[in-house]
Amino acid sequence: MGLASQEAINQFKALMDQVDEPLKRTFKLVDSLNWRLQNGIDEILAKPIIPTNFYRGVRDSQLIGVSGYTRDGLPVFAIGAGLSTFDKASIHYYVQSHIQINEYRDRVILPTATKKNGKYIGKCVKVLDMSGLKLSALNQIKLLTTISTVDDLNYPEKTITYYIVNVPYVFSACWKVVKPLLQERTKLKVQVLQGNGREELLKIMDYPSLPHFCRRSGSGSSSGSGSGSDTISDCYSLDHPFHQELYSYMKQLSGVHEPKEPAKQGSVHVEVPLGDPENEEIHKTLESELKKLRNRKSLSGSFQNFKIGD
Repeated sequence: MGLASQEAINQFKALMDQVDEPLKRTFKLVDSLNWRLQNGIDEILAKPIIPTNFYRGVRDSQLIGVSGYTRDGLPVFAIGAGLSTFDKASIHYYVQSHIQINEYRDRVILPTATKKNGKYIGKCVKVLDMSGLKLSALNQIKLLTTISTVDDLNYPEKTITYYIVNVPYVFSACWKVVKPLLQERTKLKVQVLQGNGREELLKIMDYPSLPHFCRRSGSGSSSGSGSGSDTISDCYSLDHPFHQELYSYMKQLSGVHEPKEPAKQGSVHVEVPLGDPENEEIHKTLESELKKLRNRKSLSGSFQNFKIGD
């Protein structure tokens, strides 16, 4: 009787698996729409981070920009993952800025690319520079998890590939901690390239569209100028055309112009449904990786004071 009941349960589960995925996708869409309504996402581009000098600090510590386009017309987002410090503002400002860039991409950049190319452009590629990555970056695990969750749940099909370049030795330890926090579909889009990735990236984009950290012969970095006559544009800077156009667009929507007196700062608080990223399993994984690194003679004592922040 027990075996028969268990077999019936297994058959029922198998039937549910066949019809459950479309329903799951529907529920996720409804959840995303509710999230947009509850957090006023449709109006978020009308809420620029002010004043400008404060926003410049956000841009200098959350390194992201558009370096160009692939030959298929997809925008190329360059991200300084290794050197982003996220130390100039509270987590709410960084989440707000991230969502604003997502919304600007979807409402302005992608439609403009579609019109220019005469075909639908609905995705982008992202190139993540790991230059300067340290294990202390895991102190930002809460912020990184929040941002990745926003993308996973609400912008899941907007990035076709995540290219990771300039990978240092500590990347494997960090990746083992971050990987379990990502959706499976996101993990499948990640490609780790050799060195600065220039050779592989030139297969899909022309040289002028390469992020500046991919243009050098050796390991790239996230800032600085090129050698010889090669002028490298820092697409992270607020002075770059992409950010100037984005910021002007937001100020125009809000009706805000540069005030004569200091403007009152105020971030947009966006609720993101999260589990506890610092669960026991992640701690065990991190501790294991740190132990391996500490055991290396060349690194002894390097991480004695490292800990994950709250």
